[in-house]
Order: sequence, then structure tokens, then C-alpha cells
Amino acid sequence: MLKDTPDKKNQNKEFIYNFEEFFESTPDLLCVAGYDGYFKRINPAVVSLLEYTEEELFARPINDFIFEADKNLTSSVRKKLTENVGLFNFENRYVTKTGKIVWLHWTSVPVEDKKIVYAIAKNITSKKTMEFERKEHIKELTQHNEELQKITYSTAHDLQSPINNLLSVFDLIEYNKIQDEESLEYLKIIELTTQQLKKTLNETVIALDKKHQENNALEEVFFNEVLEEVLNSIISLVQNSKTVLITNFDGLPSIFYNKAALKSIILNLITNAIKYNKKGTKPEITIQSLENSNGIKQLIISDKGIGFDMKKVKDKVFGLHQTFNSNDDSTGIGLYLVHKHVTNLGGTISLESQINQGATFTITFKNTIL
Repeated sequence: MLKDTPDKKNQNKEFIYNFEEFFESTPDLLCVAGYDGYFKRINPAVVSLLEYTEEELFARPINDFIFEADKNLTSSVRKKLTENVGLFNFENRYVTKTGKIVWLHWTSVPVEDKKIVYAIAKNITSKKTMEFERKEHIKELTQHNEELQKITYSTAHDLQSPINNLLSVFDLIEYNKIQDEESLEYLKIIELTTQQLKKTLNETVIALDKKHQENNALEEVFFNEVLEEVLNSIISLVQNSKTVLITNFDGLPSIFYNKAALKSIILNLITNAIKYNKKGTKPEITIQSLENSNGIKQLIISDKGIGFDMKKVKDKVFGLHQTFNSNDDSTGIGLYLVHKHVTNLGGTISLESQINQGATFTITFKNTIL
């Protein structure tokens, strides 16, 4: 029978020493449990996390430290371990001595002849907390979105009656009897705007009546036509503000998109640019569409207004009810709606801006084939 050499014995001692050092110092939770349901050995990380002493942890069944709702599931899993079936990627909750709930992710291997289980766990409480908060945020955003859709639907329907009444009044007006040319022009502008508003409302109601309308109402839309319809609906605002509008759709004349969504995007960005123009200057807005060499299609809308402090607004600029100035009519809804339209249709929107240097919104469309 061969005997271990001194070198071999020294190597074994060194290995045992290194293993013990690893066992004692690793931040992961290491333990040896018996088939009887008690801890046989634990490392300091277990003691530190659960806040009990070693003596307290050894004195009671492991099941006593498990969160009540997880006890039955853990017991059934432990039974499989005693049947020599390994356990991988199992998660359960423990309760610390001070009452805190911690989530652990386990890998356990049974040793049948010794009636013990070697187990290692990671503390995933932070991850679980983040997952819970993310789900709650999604739930809250979904609820807000549903409420916003209900409000939009109700408002669109409620506005139809007064708009129809207003159009009926225009039908009764005898324009040939109006002598003042300026008043006649204003009346025609109001009538045109009202007709456009009715058309927009009708389109909105139809779109809201369709489930998942963003995905079901895609068509080829031309930027110049959409812009013309938008400008007709706000012609008084554009004229009174003396807005200078520069457009270039040569690089991308049309896009496969939802027309109502594109109108809402352009409308909100134009009206915002006019609303937040620098005092004493005429609003100047540049709108261009393009397709680069990689086939990426974009709509870029720039203005020379008061701009944003990007260090302050960061990713909040498209949030619901987020306002960044003292204007009384700032609601924080316009950019939220723009962002929702763009992202719902698979695109992205970015903002570049500086205080008093204007803002540039770049919308990158999802790649589609006409």
C-alpha cells in the first residue's frame, strides 16, 4: 500500500487551509444541512445576514427561519433533496432576527451516504426589490395610460356636439352681407379651423374605438400633407405669432405610419416651439425628414426658443405632468404624448438643447417596408 509523501501531505493540509479560509471569508452563504432539517455547519455570511448566533441557528429547525408563505414549498423541495435529487436555481425567503425579509437563491447538492446537503446561496433581496418596484411602476404607468385614454376618449366625444353646433351657426351666416373684409377673413379662418378640429376629433374617436390602433392603422403618409393639415388647424396661432417655418422633405417625402399619431407629434412640437419662443423674437421652426445611408429614417424638428437645461431635465423631459418653466399654461402633457406616440410605434425620440439656444427633437422611426 502506497503512503502519502510529505509533500503530498503538505499539499493536502494547504488545500484544507485554503478551503477553510474560503469558507469563512466568502460573501456567499455556505452551509451544510442534515437530512433531519437542521444546520450542521454555516459560514459567517449566514450569521451576518440572518442576525442570529451560530448557536441559535443550530438549535432550531431550518424551517423556523423561513418566511411563512414559503415554508410548504421549501419543505417539498427539501424532501426531493433527501431522495438524492439536486436543487438548482431555487428561491425562497428567510426572516432575520429583527424581522427583515431576505430573498435567497439556492444551489444544493445532497450526499446520500452521509445524509447531508451542501448548499450555497446568494442574497438577491436587492434584485427582488428592484423587480417589484419595476412591476409597480409599470402597473402605475399602465393605469395612468388607461386613465389618459379614457379622458381623451370622453373629451373627444364631448367636444363633438359643441363643434357641430358651431358649424351649424356658420351655415346660417350670409357671408355676402358682411362688408368688412378683415372680419370676413377672420370668420373664414374660424370656420376652417373648426372644420379641421371636427375632422381631427372624428379621426381621434375612430382611432380610440380600435383596439391597438397604433398597429392597425398604418399607411403611407406624406409629411407635407400632414404638416398642411396641422397648420390649417392652428393657422391663427401661426399668423399671430409671425412664425417662420422652414421645411425640407426631399430626403424622405413619406413614411409608413399612423397618420393621427404623426399629426399629433408635429402639432405638439410646433405649438411648443411657438409657446416657448424667446420674447421679442419671431418663432423660427425647421422641420426636415431624411433617410441616411444605413436606411435609418428620421424626422427632425428644431426651434430657436428658450431651450432646456439638459443637466436638470435629463430623462424627465418626456414624463407625464413634467414642467420646466413658470408658464401658466404648461401642463407637461404635450411632450409626454409625443413620446408615447413615437415609442408605441417602435421608434425613439431624442432631445438636444441648451438654455436660450433652442431645442432639436430627433424622431427615429422603426424600420418598415412600404
